[in-house]
Formats: sequence, C-alpha cells, structure tokens
Amino acid sequence: MNASGIGRLAVSVLGAVLAAAVGYVLFFELPTTGVELVGVLLVIATGLLGLRIAGRIGEDAFSTYNVAQVAVEGPISRDGGGGRFPSGPQTTPTDDVVEQIEAADEDDSVEGLLVKLNTPGGEVVPSDDIRRAVVEFDGPAIAYTTDVCGSGGYWIASGCDELLAREASLVGSIGVIGSRVNATELADRVGLSYERLAAGEYKDAGVPLKEMEEHERAYLQGLIDDFYSQFVERVAEGRELSEEEVRATEARVYVGEEALDLGLVDALGTREDAEDRLGELLDVEPEVREFEPERGMMARLSGGGATIAYAFGAGVASVVGESDREIDVRL
Repeated sequence: MNASGIGRLAVSVLGAVLAAAVGYVLFFELPTTGVELVGVLLVIATGLLGLRIAGRIGEDAFSTYNVAQVAVEGPISRDGGGGRFPSGPQTTPTDDVVEQIEAADEDDSVEGLLVKLNTPGGEVVPSDDIRRAVVEFDGPAIAYTTDVCGSGGYWIASGCDELLAREASLVGSIGVIGSRVNATELADRVGLSYERLAAGEYKDAGVPLKEMEEHERAYLQGLIDDFYSQFVERVAEGRELSEEEVRATEARVYVGEEALDLGLVDALGTREDAEDRLGELLDVEPEVREFEPERGMMARLSGGGATIAYAFGAGVASVVGESDREIDVRL
C-alpha cells in the first residue's frame, strides 16, 4: 500500500474510533432509558457513520485519482422519475449526471472522463444535456457500454471521443418513434364525447378522444422527422460518418462486433480496456474515482438495468405538447 493509501486508511480508522467513542459516551455511559442493547446498537451506528464521513475526508485529503467516472444507467429522464415507490425501472436523473460531469471538470485532480453507458435511451433534451456536458468537459472522454447503449445512450456516446462495447452489447437504435392512444372507440362504448376548447389549430393534435386528421398526422410526423434529423446529424458529426451511413442503420440495434464493423463503436472491450485507452490518451496511469450523486434507499433498490426489449423501440424520448402527454415521441 502506498503512502496516500495508508493516509486514507489512518484517517478512516481514526474517525471511526473517535465516532464510536463519542457514541459510547452519549448512548451507553450516560443515563438513558436503561436498555443497554439499544445503546450498543447506537454506538455501532455512530461508528459506521463516522467511518463513512472520515473515509470521505481521507479520500479528499489523500486523493490520487486522475480520472472521473460517471454512469448513465436505465432510461434517461430529467428528474429520474419513479417516485418514492417506483413500479418500473428507475431512470437516470439527467441533472444529477450533468452536475457530476461539471464537478469532475472543475476538479483539478481530474484529467479525463470515463462514461459508463447502460441505457436504452430516454427523453430528448435531457439526453442532449448530458451529451453537451461531455463535449464541454476539458479533457478526453471515453465511453464504454455493458448491456445496452441505445438511442439516447448512443446520442450521449456520439459526444465522447471513443466508444467501447462488449461482444454481446446491443448498440444503436438511431431512430424515432411516435405514439398516441386512440381511445375513440372505447369512448363511444362508454358514452364519452370530446368537446374542443382550444386556441390554435394544432393545440389538441393527437388527443386520444378524437380521430386524428391527415393534416394533424403530417404535423406530428414533421416533428418526429425533425428529431430524427437532429439525431442523425449529431451521430454523423461525432462518429465521423456520413448521414447516409447513419440513416442506413434504419434504427436497428447491433451486437458489438457488428457495431464495430459499421463504425458505431471504436473497439470491443471492458471497463478496464476503456481505462487503459484513456490512460494512453493522457499518458498517465489511470486512477479512477466514481462521481455519483447521493441516492436514497429506494433509488438504490430499484436502480436495475432496463429490459432489452425496450431498446428495440425505445430511445431518446420527449413529449410533444403539455403535461397531458397526448403524444409520446421517442428516438
């Protein structure tokens, strides 16, 4: 163990001992409810808390890292969604990821950025916000994917200097899909009717309780086409491909080796390979520190990966219209 490692360990141990001592005096020696077991448990809890705090202090005081890693895992959304008791996959809170990238950029110890991508995509603007933060990072940025790097994930990857994938990773899904629920038949059966109260011809385009007219369909398709054009332009620019080559992927996903042949990834490899490549670009031995936001217990328990099926039609998602979400558009 090197000197900095010994220093961090010493600070951590000292902090834990001091915290445990304080806890012992406060909850065991001093008069309490008389339940000694509760006092012992409180001592242990205080010691663990002190160990955690001291560990952070030691890490900051004896830091040796020169590479920051941020992770984009699960569907991407502005606030992470899911609520306190999420019923579906926990999504990636975009603002937290951007904040961590900016924090890494401001950290004098950080020279390079490692971006872990395991996501089928998500909302349009949040995905672009992460991509912009990566592009603005002052130093090389290498991305690597584990299971899935689709749509919004690939949108982000196009802003990195290089992308590595595993042989069995699913990569791509460079496309856009729009959907709406047509509930007119159901409404007729239950006796519901739609009365239009709107200002502006296309304000209620896509409302589920009325049939969509052709000019409304053309309007919404135009929005989808615009999203797709932006997606293609960013990928073509970031991957140094022609727009024709990007469009030729037809929004399909590819396993790692196919993606490599098509120029969608730079190499096949693991996180360790991505670290080594970043070390080559920096001409240093990479020491990685994971930059991650504080998450509550429910977020940790529900933060599993998204299903592979989602990657085949999902991607960068956005909402056209107001909060009623009449049209759901996904890249």
